[in-house]
Amino acid sequence: MSDPVFDESVKDSSSFPVATSFSDDDDIDDQAVDQRHQRRIVLMQSLFAYGFTDQQADLDPKILVDIRAILAESPEVDVLLMRAAPERPLSEINQLDLAILRLIMFESRHKKTPKKVLLNEAVELAKTYGSDSSPKFVNAVLGSLLIPSTLEE
Repeated sequence: MSDPVFDESVKDSSSFPVATSFSDDDDIDDQAVDQRHQRRIVLMQSLFAYGFTDQQADLDPKILVDIRAILAESPEVDVLLMRAAPERPLSEINQLDLAILRLIMFESRHKKTPKKVLLNEAVELAKTYGSDSSPKFVNAVLGSLLIPSTLEE
């Protein structure tokens, strides 16, 4: 099974490029960054919605491939999340925050996107779509997972 890749030819109803999967060969320029941001939004929203319904008919089949890949890795990611935030059981984490955390952790494992960029993107998604406490929580959890602490030195 090969790593999934983004298919820029797929569009959702709002004409934003839709993430169909991830690849390591995205160009880093302003347009590509914006397209990746839009893809992450669609994936985050789809991952969030997927958690509430068994109906998958509304999802683009290529988006569904990504959602399934993220969910397939979620048990491993969830263990990391529980270690990073032991005071917050998964059942108590806002479902949108959980979707952001899983999406960004999945991307960190399958792309060469700098960890600080992923952390910033997660915080921006949390600010835009999450609760008032989401950005701080997402930043703390992903910061501890993506950017190793230098306190041990």
